Amino acid sequence: MQTENKYDYIIAGAGCAGYSLLYHLLQDPILSKKKILVVDANFNKGNDRTWCFWEDIAGPFESIVCKKWSNIEVLKGDFQRSLPTAPFEYKMIQGIDFYQYISAFAKGFDNVEWVASKILSIDATHGGARVNWDGGAANADFVFSSIHGDRIQSALWQHFKGIVVEFNTPVFDAPIFDERVARLMDFNVPQMDATAFMYLLPLTDKKALVEYTLFSPTILETAEYDLVLNAYMEAHYKGIAYSIVHTEQGAIPMTTKKMTSRTGNVISIGTMGDAVKASTGYAFQFIQQQTQQIVSQLKLNQSLNAAVHHTRHHFYDAVLLYILEHKKMAGDEIFARIFKKNDAATVFKFLSNTSTMIEDIRIMVSLPTQIFLPAAIKVLFRR
Repeated sequence: MQTENKYDYIIAGAGCAGYSLLYHLLQDPILSKKKILVVDANFNKGNDRTWCFWEDIAGPFESIVCKKWSNIEVLKGDFQRSLPTAPFEYKMIQGIDFYQYISAFAKGFDNVEWVASKILSIDATHGGARVNWDGGAANADFVFSSIHGDRIQSALWQHFKGIVVEFNTPVFDAPIFDERVARLMDFNVPQMDATAFMYLLPLTDKKALVEYTLFSPTILETAEYDLVLNAYMEAHYKGIAYSIVHTEQGAIPMTTKKMTSRTGNVISIGTMGDAVKASTGYAFQFIQQQTQQIVSQLKLNQSLNAAVHHTRHHFYDAVLLYILEHKKMAGDEIFARIFKKNDAATVFKFLSNTSTMIEDIRIMVSLPTQIFLPAAIKVLFRR
């Protein structure tokens, strides 16, 4: 490939955001004919992560959903509540299935090219943008980048380690295992002076994802997650033999501050494009919204705007983060109150930024005004 090739679009970074944008571009009958280059250091990522989200319809990736749940559960102390999710379903997609699905789809297009190399720099040019990688370079009308390197700074992080365990025999009698129920938050784990919970997703009657998740300023060492995971398994599944068939570990910034500012025709997407929901770390559906939004703007020849968190919900996120960061109220108590007094559909819509004002009020009255109102005023004047 010539080092000075010119493309319509370069996608820098082939993670969730990069692959999602490629997929939605190729779904459009006009944009699918554009000359597209995808650059990433490694296209053989394997099953490096899992994405979970909720939908009330069959979405574009329904064929690769590996598990769905119609009930969720939250536990804190003696409080335990199981909630039907209708009209939503809670869904899981494995990273390797997502990458392979979109790669296979894209191979049907001769106008898509791939470069497996480390990206060295991305720069705006007059009327376009340029990507330099180890061994070459190319120009494009637009570069869409999810590359972040070491640039992310955040006062709070959602960080986690998860293990997929497979039991030797079906698990029916364990106190916390029901294949039909996704346990979003089990707060009966060490809080580490933070907000911490176990996230347990049964995949079959013998297999589950068990993930220790925290919201805190400091990311733990791997051994610290392992101590809690091992203790949890010992407490709930003692005497039941199992093996660990997969692990995943990561950290997601929890911030309402912009990660990057736009530079010419270099557009940030994914985490760097502020697609992550600041208060929860949910990103998959917001990345779909962001990339579909970009495709629509390109098709209509509009000015590109990748922002998806610009509603009143962005302000709600900032208030919650202020309370967690300044320890005004324990996070486990906040989430337990929300799930105790609201149905799952209302919570899901609130977390999806699609709730109505009436639904927002239902969420708000679940929480103590004497804590949240002063925090809201602080955040409002800080802005």
